[in-house]
Amino acid sequence: MNHQIIKKSGKPEYAVLPYEEYEKLVQLAEDAEDISALMKAAKRDEERLPHAFVKELINIDQPLSVWRKYRGLSQQKLAEKSGVTQAYIAQIETGKKGGGVKTLKKLAVALSIGLDDLVTD
Repeated sequence: MNHQIIKKSGKPEYAVLPYEEYEKLVQLAEDAEDISALMKAAKRDEERLPHAFVKELINIDQPLSVWRKYRGLSQQKLAEKSGVTQAYIAQIETGKKGGGVKTLKKLAVALSIGLDDLVTD
């Protein structure tokens, strides 16, 4: 590495290097940060969701049907698992009913997701 050290009072104060080498060092530092973030994320015990699924969630008003289908459940199976009637699930999915907090909580537990995953703005 081609560099120059500038001293002040006999101690190294600055390092001067060609811009191209500086850019390489910056890139290496950014890569190291990305690797560190990736390793931290890999250690977290979180469910990883496919991009297509997340894209579908973003583009709909009612996430219940997307989560239900992602979990491989029919409305009837989700009803049995949650204690919410199939008819009520259908009404929530079509937007005819909003679903109260208690109902959405039951559905969230049955789907192994957080309540906030079923609530839209």
